[in-house]
Amino acid sequence: MERPLLVYTTFPDAASALNIGEALVRERLIACINVLPGMMSVYSWKGAVERGEEVAAILKSREGLADALSAALKARHPYDTPIILHLPISRADPDTAAWILSETQTGDPERAAP
Repeated sequence: MERPLLVYTTFPDAASALNIGEALVRERLIACINVLPGMMSVYSWKGAVERGEEVAAILKSREGLADALSAALKARHPYDTPIILHLPISRADPDTAAWILSETQTGDPERAAP
């Protein structure tokens, strides 16, 4: 069975995270996005140390969609260089894994609730 995949990224605000997440769910590239507002970041960008507020997001998908998901996320993302980290899953609850895999299938299967 194909393994689930978590993707970590950040956004400038909750609205952009939710809008992009909804588009990716509708395209069945992800089963879910968790948006975590209120994150403060300190980072190096173009030779300067910056501070800012961001929103963290965790996307639930499958390993086989990693490249397509990254491309779709980059195409929509408001940042020039978005952080996209693929976090492979070594083990998952079978029901959770089945839900993620079913929600990221192509075609029109009956969609289950989270």
